[in-house]
Amino acid sequence: MPGNRATLILLLALACLQSLSAASLDQLSLDQLEHRKRAIDLQLGRIATYSLGSGIGAIGYRSHSRDTADHPEWIEVTFEKPVPLDEIVLVPTIRRDSANGFQSDAFPVSLRVFAGLGADRKTKLIAEFTRESGLLPRIAPLVIPCRGISAEWIRVEAVTLSPRAFDGRHVFQLAEVLAFSGEENVALRRPVLSSSGSSPSLAPGWAEAYATDGALPYLMAAGASKGSVAFVNPFELGDDPAITIDLGAVHHVDRIHLHAIDQSDTVPQAFAGDIGIPSLLRVEGARDDGFSDTSTLAEIRHTTIYDIGPINMWSFPAAECRYVRFRPIGRNVTNPLYGPTIERFGFAEIELFSGETNVALHRPVSANFRAEGGKRQLSNLTDGLNFYGPILSVREWLNQLATRHELERERPLLVAAIDQRHGTQRRQLAGLAWLAGLLALGVIGVSLISRIQRRRAIEQTRNRIAADLHDELGADLHAIGLIADLARKAAPDDEKLVGLLQRIRSLTERAGQAARHCTNLLEAPGLFGDLSGDLHRTAARLLADLDHRIEIEDSDIWKSLAPQRRTDLILFYQECLTNVIRHSGATHAETRLRHTAGKIHLTVSDNGQGLHGPVPASLTRRARLLGASLSTQKSGTGGLQIDLRLKPRRLALFG
Repeated sequence: MPGNRATLILLLALACLQSLSAASLDQLSLDQLEHRKRAIDLQLGRIATYSLGSGIGAIGYRSHSRDTADHPEWIEVTFEKPVPLDEIVLVPTIRRDSANGFQSDAFPVSLRVFAGLGADRKTKLIAEFTRESGLLPRIAPLVIPCRGISAEWIRVEAVTLSPRAFDGRHVFQLAEVLAFSGEENVALRRPVLSSSGSSPSLAPGWAEAYATDGALPYLMAAGASKGSVAFVNPFELGDDPAITIDLGAVHHVDRIHLHAIDQSDTVPQAFAGDIGIPSLLRVEGARDDGFSDTSTLAEIRHTTIYDIGPINMWSFPAAECRYVRFRPIGRNVTNPLYGPTIERFGFAEIELFSGETNVALHRPVSANFRAEGGKRQLSNLTDGLNFYGPILSVREWLNQLATRHELERERPLLVAAIDQRHGTQRRQLAGLAWLAGLLALGVIGVSLISRIQRRRAIEQTRNRIAADLHDELGADLHAIGLIADLARKAAPDDEKLVGLLQRIRSLTERAGQAARHCTNLLEAPGLFGDLSGDLHRTAARLLADLDHRIEIEDSDIWKSLAPQRRTDLILFYQECLTNVIRHSGATHAETRLRHTAGKIHLTVSDNGQGLHGPVPASLTRRARLLGASLSTQKSGTGGLQIDLRLKPRRLALFG
């Protein structure tokens, strides 16, 4: 059956929920938590919602009041015959709390449920709920699986009572006890015994019989689609109105559900909930449409408002029939406080069951009186809809409400866990951001310190070189010059020797001037500040005996070069000229410096014997320090041409 399959799915979902709730949320990942929350939200949108009844009616069972919670009370329901039980459902009585909305009233803190056969009232313990089970707070029914055990009675023991709201006295209260064998509530209108006895309550609406009368505090609100309005029609005194349903085939009908006309959505309501329900309703069945073989299926009587609920359910011995007729016998019992009213007859829905199947669903309905029409059509009696949406089986409906309770209890825990994880992530990200910032500052600080230390080391090395050039090399050159003077004085007659000594003297003076020039360059605060002038001075110093031409393009780029770049460029140029005078045997050299296409081009050429072998390592090393590209080729005069290309600026964190 479709209803059974839906119920099974809901029970499996409930079992999964309870299993997940028992597991530690800390063991789930954030993705799993968020997926679970989305699944809960999706399921909450598909199942029945809490829509509580109002007005006047039977409330349920209430025990004697006690001073303390530790005073066990019990209630017992006896079935007509032994039946296999699938589940027991306990519905709490519900009160309106001014601060927290609707709450259960005096539902037990802890309880035990027994079922069995024969006189032994504690044969089989079905379920036990302790204080730690978390039964409260709730307004949802409590569903207790029974797994098909055979029983002819059930007994619910309230082990620990809870106080009722209005006076704090401890009592045991239940709105309804249901026991399902398949889709049938076998506890419906069955005899009830209790530990408090059957003494009448001073407050109306409380009695043992109300624990199994089928009247629930909820309105069936499946909420899955749009509903329909009830059928109701007035009739005149003396009329004999009747509504007939054609079941389409002969069925064994054994149960009926009459859904009362939906009350108005105004506050307050105009009626107590018995509109359209006659004081005596006769339900008749027959095989032929003329009702020649009429049999009475049930006579439904109500003498007080406590006999009527949102869904009125009756079971009766199975009868074979195709046509079922509903006839009011006698007028409605009306309250004179209503004022003048007219007789009306109708329902929101009529369900006729053959076993677990509503055989009246979508079957044609006829009446022996003229219906007013409009939205309140006769077909609305069997369309499977009430004012709020689809009509579910009672078992499936209560299971959905129980599932909603579990989902709504788990969802805040999931939300709190997700918020906690997000908060932890935000704190971790903030910590990582601070750490990244500190690391960046540390890297920058280390880079600056390292740069400063290297510059200081370079400066110290430069100063030492300058001192060595000035002191050691200068002294040695001066000593060589003095020795040459003494040798010339000692041999004044040897013209050849005098010439050689004179030449030595000239070379030492020239070398001394070069050493002093290098010293001045190394000690200068603005070392190589004038690139053009430095190139000319370097060429004049190193190529004194060679014919040399320098061509430098006018550009502001030379002034914007970093000091280190200018120094490295001059030293590269100096190394080029050194190779010219040492190895080329050239008599003429040319230098060209220009800035084109965003790059600096330095070209040095000579008319010597060219390059034999690889590019000197000193030039390659200098080019690498500049981050420049180096190439060599044969010059136009037959010698060697050296080409250097570099970008004016280079990003260098460490110098």
